[in-house]
Amino acid sequence: MTEALFYEKLEGTKVHCSLCRHHCHIAEGKRGLCGVRENKNGVLYTLVYGLPCSFHVDPIEKKPLFHFFPGSRAFSIATAGCNFRCRHCQNHEISQMPRDEGHIPGQKMSPAEVVERAEKAGCKSISYTYTEPTIFYEYALDTAKLAKEKGMYNNFVTNGYIEEEPLKTIRHYLDGANIDLKSFNRDFYRKVCGAELQGVIDTIKTYKALGIWIELTTLVIPGHNDSDDEFRAIAQFIKNDLGVETPWHVSAFFPAYKLLDAPRTPEKTLKSAREIGLAEGLRYVYEGNVPGAGENTSCWCCGKTVVKRYGYTISEYSIKDGACTFCNAAIDGVGM
Repeated sequence: MTEALFYEKLEGTKVHCSLCRHHCHIAEGKRGLCGVRENKNGVLYTLVYGLPCSFHVDPIEKKPLFHFFPGSRAFSIATAGCNFRCRHCQNHEISQMPRDEGHIPGQKMSPAEVVERAEKAGCKSISYTYTEPTIFYEYALDTAKLAKEKGMYNNFVTNGYIEEEPLKTIRHYLDGANIDLKSFNRDFYRKVCGAELQGVIDTIKTYKALGIWIELTTLVIPGHNDSDDEFRAIAQFIKNDLGVETPWHVSAFFPAYKLLDAPRTPEKTLKSAREIGLAEGLRYVYEGNVPGAGENTSCWCCGKTVVKRYGYTISEYSIKDGACTFCNAAIDGVGM
């Protein structure tokens, strides 16, 4: 086992974990809310270091990251566990297994082996994804350092609940992130995710302040977070606090896990969200999980389509040296 980072010893054998915004106080022999950080004799250990339960080569568009080396491949890894308990989790079989079943699955794979596999697969980046990278922070940090030495890039796909100091520590190796902004309603976060909205907002702002490229995703669930007022509030937050250049993905929900009574997201709802985002002045708003024109990137200046997509495939690319080939306006992102 590997000793965890970002914790302090308390009275007796209790410890305080400060890796994420839950700030768990963990008694001897117990685990944090994530289910994968355990107190043994007053020392906090990570139970998932070097133990990915899932690894795969993905198109970067799957994350989704549309403005981060478009068309490239990402070696994607995850360990079991999560610090959220989302009732609609699409990957609950692995994210919630440590808590639901008390089991931590995985295959031994060192950081060096992850980087080696990524290189052999011709991947531009390593993506820490599928569950929640915060809960396998030590593993991600060591892997990201090695990846950087090899000239590779790193990105998180995250719920945005990491604390400020851990994020500042990994910032030098982290190039991009897709962050879930699941709702703009405190009750939604408390009842559906088991977290606090303000913590997510604070983390998103920290990512931006640290200069890490970010894109946001909102999974639109009918009857829960699909009102025009909420779409407008999210769009205004992005515009005012992050900048109009920040991409926003509004994605279709499919019933899963403990939220089976909500219907699939109608396409018209996604179109409405996209129209609201663009009307508020955002440059890039995308419809996710629904292949079609809503996935294309348009130049914010001349309006021409500069990246044409269908699913995870790019069929047309009209960006050169980071600029629109029609009007020469800069297209925001990393590796465009």
